[in-house]
Amino acid sequence: MVETSSQQQHTPPLESGDRLNCYQFEQRYNATPHLRKAELIEGVVYVPAALRFRSHSQPHANLTIWLGNYQVATPGIELGIEPTVRLDLDNEPQPDAVLIINESSGGQARLSEDDYIEGAPELVAEIAASSAAIDLGDKKRAYRRNGIREYIVWQVFERKLDWFYLQQGEYILLPTDEKGIIRSQVFPGLWLAVNHLLAGNMGQVLAVLQEGLISPEHTAFVEQLAQ
Repeated sequence: MVETSSQQQHTPPLESGDRLNCYQFEQRYNATPHLRKAELIEGVVYVPAALRFRSHSQPHANLTIWLGNYQVATPGIELGIEPTVRLDLDNEPQPDAVLIINESSGGQARLSEDDYIEGAPELVAEIAASSAAIDLGDKKRAYRRNGIREYIVWQVFERKLDWFYLQQGEYILLPTDEKGIIRSQVFPGLWLAVNHLLAGNMGQVLAVLQEGLISPEHTAFVEQLAQ
């Protein structure tokens, strides 16, 4: 339902620190059209400050390039950039990127009638600059509790990337092999040359990803999704 201007005038603005449930959050978000991004994490509203280029926008672009190349080569999955995700009554994050397996191919999330993600995407990625305490604290706990199977946190200032995998209800760090590569456990063939990504060497990042995309594991995954 579209709110009238009169309704919008009587809806309080959405501000960081507000304590709301998801219904109140969406009502205020929809009544604040100038907002580009806002999140509800464990019942608390977070409205980020303006985003800087090298500490957020550029890393976000590089992460999107890597995930986008995987999505193009993997029919049956979808990539989303900053989608609002309806996780539960107290959590509506807006992750920097998500990879989901289509519901028709056995994915655990779905798209609602009003075009929001409902449920847990298989993979969520966050660029953590000033937001690192939230991304590795309340947000990580909410993602774990709701069953997001893999969670990537790129801590830009620390030049560090953590890739968590949900195992028996807890997040464990995926290992980096002797070549400096992390391999997804949920999306076969999604390989990441971590040090090259941190250094901005996207040619090498995509070269390693290409190795993953021609691996037998990725071929079998694509066949599985098509069944």
